[in-house]
Amino acid sequence: MDREKVLALYDRQIRLGTQPYEEGARVERVGGVLRHVGPPGGWHGVLWSDLDDETADAAIAAQVRLFRELGGEVEWKTYAHDRPADLGARLTAAGFVAEERETLLVAETAALPLDTAPPEGIRLVPVTGEAHIALVEAVHARAFDHESSHIAQQIRRQLADDPDTVPAVLALHGDEPVSAARLELNPGTDFAGLWGGGTVPEWRGRGIYRAVVAYRARIAAERGYPYLQVDATEYSRPILERLGFEVLGTTTPYTLPMDTAEQDPTAPRGR
Repeated sequence: MDREKVLALYDRQIRLGTQPYEEGARVERVGGVLRHVGPPGGWHGVLWSDLDDETADAAIAAQVRLFRELGGEVEWKTYAHDRPADLGARLTAAGFVAEERETLLVAETAALPLDTAPPEGIRLVPVTGEAHIALVEAVHARAFDHESSHIAQQIRRQLADDPDTVPAVLALHGDEPVSAARLELNPGTDFAGLWGGGTVPEWRGRGIYRAVVAYRARIAAERGYPYLQVDATEYSRPILERLGFEVLGTTTPYTLPMDTAEQDPTAPRGR
């Protein structure tokens, strides 16, 4: 894989080509910033920027003013190759808080093992309705140790609006949900994205995650997507690299704290 070429393609198609995440939102490019502006109380974020030492601070201040006026959740998603090199420090100085850094991994779909079966006693089922969505919530609450209603709402909304672009999957042991994940297909691009993959602690290390990756990779291959992309934590990165994913860089989201009164806990979050 030509990593520089694929990274440039990712920037152009996924970051610069982002579509609004929800009804009433808009994506707009203002100077050196591409931002997502949600509806009242919705999710806002900066998805791409092309700044330098002279323009960065003024551009950051302008986004802070706008987002504080709008209210809602705010995220500036940075990548290691973004400029200026001290963008993260400038965001922190402007009031943003750095979240956990993740690794941007990409694989050629055709090169991935697509026939990995789940371990004995585990069955994989597609998420098709409200009962399944509740099980996804239950898995994520246990896997990530935090409330995850925003993920359920995102799946619910996307299933209603465009179900063909968001295949989600559950791993069940009997009727017990033990893992869940989703695949986001980005029409008109070369990339499908792996998101929200999590396994409850007592079922980790048994091959379920690998099977869930293969399940989604098969769908991406069938739909004609050349590449699979994932923002990986340090837990999933070693597994994904063994499967054939390659590191293109790192990504760190910076969130802008708001007054409690300005936040809407039901608002959709960024991806």
